[in-house]
Amino acid sequence: MSDLEIRPAVLTDIPAVVAMLADDPLGARRESPDDLSPYEAAFRRLTEDPNQRIVVAVREERVVGTLQLTVVPGLSRRGATRSIIEGVRVHSDERGSGLGTQLIQWAVDESRRQSCRLVQLTSDTTRTDAHRFYERLGFAASHVGFKLTL
Repeated sequence: MSDLEIRPAVLTDIPAVVAMLADDPLGARRESPDDLSPYEAAFRRLTEDPNQRIVVAVREERVVGTLQLTVVPGLSRRGATRSIIEGVRVHSDERGSGLGTQLIQWAVDESRRQSCRLVQLTSDTTRTDAHRFYERLGFAASHVGFKLTL
């Protein structure tokens, strides 16, 4: 896959990123690709925050994957910095190609560069294939997560 580039996302990538976010049963219920203005505003806020990284995977000038990496300083674990991986998506044409592994490896490598001592992520309980994928990459389902929608 030498023709793959993982690079910081730019504003013009937003339509492709949102299309990937919406391209599954969960995303179809919560994303709105017809109105990109809230995504563009969020992207601007994220790019102003030095602890946020939004990247896209590009093959042949086409966005085929994405994720967000957040670096979080903390007091626990002896003042350890951790990272959180969010919004991992691979275009349906690329699933099973190893692209997801490359994206997660990029996030782990970037976390090391940022002196993180822990990488964490959450995955909806219905995404059993994703759970197996993360476990194959060495992640352990060690915690129970909770969310409160506001």
